[in-house]
Amino acid sequence: MPTALITGNTGQDGSHLAELLLQKGYRVYGMVRRASTENFQRIEPLRDQLELLQGDLLDPTSLARVLEKSQPDEVYNLAAMSFVPTSWEQPVLTAEFTAVGVTRVLDALRQVCPNARFYQASSSEMFGKVRATPQSETTPFHPRSPYGVAKVYGHYITVNYRESYNLFACSGILFNHEGPRRGLEFVTRKITYAVAKIRLGMASELRLGNLQAKRDWGFAGDYVRAMWLMLQQDQADDYVIGTGQTHTVEEFVQIAFDHVNLDWRDYVIVDPQFYRPAEVDLLLADPTKARTQLGWEPEVSFPDLVKMMVNSDLAMLGGDSNVGQLGLAVS
Repeated sequence: MPTALITGNTGQDGSHLAELLLQKGYRVYGMVRRASTENFQRIEPLRDQLELLQGDLLDPTSLARVLEKSQPDEVYNLAAMSFVPTSWEQPVLTAEFTAVGVTRVLDALRQVCPNARFYQASSSEMFGKVRATPQSETTPFHPRSPYGVAKVYGHYITVNYRESYNLFACSGILFNHEGPRRGLEFVTRKITYAVAKIRLGMASELRLGNLQAKRDWGFAGDYVRAMWLMLQQDQADDYVIGTGQTHTVEEFVQIAFDHVNLDWRDYVIVDPQFYRPAEVDLLLADPTKARTQLGWEPEVSFPDLVKMMVNSDLAMLGGDSNVGQLGLAVS
């Protein structure tokens, strides 16, 4: 039975990845931070199958202890301060978790279990003010937020440890990936949650920032499959993961409102407070390498992703019966 350790196990990606690995017969450890209140909602259905260990990206000793306890064959580092707007509010803490935290994990890995395979969650936010479109593994980085800068550090320190210590260390440069487990602070979930509330008579408006920002959006469940595939290869390498299609925030909004038979222009208010200090206008993946070398393809389309998220929020807010009365099928 192969063993995997996931940091960031309670997040959107961590819960999807744990689910995938359990289906593949892995023994799965999850690293969680000690907190006064626990937030295990996303992994609740899996709790009896997971082994949770306390550790913290700020504490090297705890990381070594977690690795010694779990003795993993594969380590997936998904933990980070991952909300871009907050990175301007807490830039130093973002650097500690999202940048230096990667070094702490890699160095503990080097000392405790150097034969384990390592996955680092890199991000399309590293491209920022893009130098070329679409973006591939060779496109230069120009991050436009403290989060993006921290992710660039995490990416390159992973490459450095691979080349310096011969670790099997991969980075997945993942473009935006969403789903019903996405946090409410992210724009996609903010949209679908608001659409559900408006459709159910619980709200009357939705305030957003730049509707013309373009992103390459996919389904998180598809993207964790790519993470696993990277660690099954003969050679460690870095891969861009995305759909190769770009859509505006406005398109996302329109599909969400259309799905519940409402006109988005009656409810959406553009509010300057939600604009970023430095906007990332266009992100579009070139996933050719992942498709040819990993055999990876996304399975959920953009419209189906939006509808899945709306349906999930409708079901959560109003109960399945209300969704059925609206004539909507829950994906």
